[in-house]
Amino acid sequence: MAQDPLVIFMPSGKRGRVPRGTTVLSAARRLGVDLDSVCGGRGICSKCQVEPAVGAFPKHGVTVTEDALSEWNAVEERYRQKRGLKPGRRLGCQARILGDVVIDVPPESQVHRQVVRKAATARAITMDPATRLLYVEVAEPDMHAPSGDFERLKEALAAQWQVDPSTIRPGPGVLARLQEALRKGDWAVTVALHRGHADELERILEIWPGYHEGPLYGLAIDVGSTTIAAHLTNLRDGQVVESAGVMNPQIRFGEDLMSRVSYAMMNPGGAAEMTAAVREAIDRLARELAEAARVERREILEAVFVCNPVMHHLLLGIDPVELGQAPFALATSGSVTLEARDLDLASLTPGARIYVLPCIAGHVGADAAAVALSEEPWNSDDMVLIVDVGTNAEIILGNHQRVLACSSPTGPAFEGAQISSGQRAAPGAIERVEIDPETKEPRFRVIGCDKWSDEEGFAEAVAATGITGICGSGIIEAVAEMRMAGIVDASGLIGPPEATGTPRCVPEGRTYAYVLHDGTGDGGPLIAVTQGDIRAIQLAKSALYAGARLLMDEMGVDRVDRIVLAGAFGAHISPKHAMVLGMIPDCPLERVTSAGNAAGTGARIALCNRAARAEIEARVRDIAKIETAVEPRFQEHFVAANAIPHATDPFPELRRVVTLPEPAFNAHAQEAGGARRRRRPPR
Repeated sequence: MAQDPLVIFMPSGKRGRVPRGTTVLSAARRLGVDLDSVCGGRGICSKCQVEPAVGAFPKHGVTVTEDALSEWNAVEERYRQKRGLKPGRRLGCQARILGDVVIDVPPESQVHRQVVRKAATARAITMDPATRLLYVEVAEPDMHAPSGDFERLKEALAAQWQVDPSTIRPGPGVLARLQEALRKGDWAVTVALHRGHADELERILEIWPGYHEGPLYGLAIDVGSTTIAAHLTNLRDGQVVESAGVMNPQIRFGEDLMSRVSYAMMNPGGAAEMTAAVREAIDRLARELAEAARVERREILEAVFVCNPVMHHLLLGIDPVELGQAPFALATSGSVTLEARDLDLASLTPGARIYVLPCIAGHVGADAAAVALSEEPWNSDDMVLIVDVGTNAEIILGNHQRVLACSSPTGPAFEGAQISSGQRAAPGAIERVEIDPETKEPRFRVIGCDKWSDEEGFAEAVAATGITGICGSGIIEAVAEMRMAGIVDASGLIGPPEATGTPRCVPEGRTYAYVLHDGTGDGGPLIAVTQGDIRAIQLAKSALYAGARLLMDEMGVDRVDRIVLAGAFGAHISPKHAMVLGMIPDCPLERVTSAGNAAGTGARIALCNRAARAEIEARVRDIAKIETAVEPRFQEHFVAANAIPHATDPFPELRRVVTLPEPAFNAHAQEAGGARRRRRPPR
């Protein structure tokens, strides 16, 4: 008998098998996927729009054919004619699942939009932007000494601002607007003049009639594997006037970097498809930022990008296939300068200058360079470990004597993907967890509510969003709390109820799961931490620890003086829980701090200060790169780090503040119905 079709929803990563003929909307509801609908599935509201993907998806183990969904029907055609439907989209209430399929749920179809936690971090920046406003008075044309308006503008800039006229170039569209601006301004204009840090040319990017004193703006954009965050920044004072983020639409091609490289390898035109998707998302994000801040398009004259190597290549329209195999060669490791029109960014003026920070190595990108620019490990007297936690973690170790860097493939588990009840950060997602070590009872907090689940008024406070799943920070705390409460042993095994002393440990096949929240009585989800979830977290945290340990070996140190957790996810995890898991090396907890979105901060520094661009270009040449993919010791460290917190490292600093019980739930004891029966702790 044929298996039921497998449906995989992105970006949540939730999956399951459903009977053939089930509508996409029904499948989403069955699997707890966030897909909106207000018309009861009649094809009227269009809230349930989805984007089915076709092709091979090795990461998910499926190949999706054109006939995976039912054919376009009359309801969809009627809606398309009356209201319009983007090419490639289907109505989830009409499309029926006939075969294995990967479904992307776009942001506008989600009831609870993802919380893109990449807010700008306050930072004092020395202002020296590449673009400045100059007011000039230009000589009127003279029949007896004929010269062009642009030539006289250059002469005026030379005389009034000491700009070498031989270096001045007009940006796209400037010549077309020049004569009108000069005459409207009575032969006086204000120009936006750009000069890069390593460029002798002065480019006129914009021109206004008369005296124009409005602000100029730039965008600092962090293109991550999972999210894209942008900060609209005033180039006069460095203030962030608006920030926003979106999910990276490339998620539908693969959750992690290597999945996207594989997609490019296996699908002709796949790289171009991913390039178009990310550029469209960035353009839309820039437009939304400008509208929110009431900023004119022509006032956004610069953008600085930071991204990991695969995102870097796809942004620039470069096939990333070489990054998927040794020696992981970059097409270019240096900084890149171009114009907005080169990246199809129609929301910016065509000549807006784009600067992409340099990459450090084949798997250590411009985002790691931006983190280094923000944190300046080369100026540190103590040994600092900087960890940018994400789908692909960038790790930097060093001080004023030497700086090392590597990347580590942690995968999407820290983002809530590949977790049974996992989801992206959104209202209703569990983000904080505590478990009483005596009663084994949990309490938790969800995004969008300040109350804990055992506090009065919690149910009313979460009535609007519900309790929908568990995000990355929530699963980290849940697993660490289970370890501290004796529900999980050092090997990562969940114990049976007889051994753990709690009926919340329920059978799941030959293993057990720990129930955090049972909402089935009210039609909600059962949210549990399964043995598979523990293993996924173990794999991710082991990769992170092994990368850090590899750098420590190379540096010749057994301990670090302090640890900085960077990145959107790093800013929201508890240092104690991270250390209980063994995500990071042992260190005094008070010396573990968060740098927030350090990559975004580095992008803003480069946006506002020309000298910072020159500095990071010089510094990346001095950073020693360690390639984890070909380093034999990485596997040794990875295996030892599978234990919670670690198989051989005693973690003395952690044990000064945390007492870890040492139960042992081996597989034989589980199959036999549990080891020696424990007495239930008093309640």
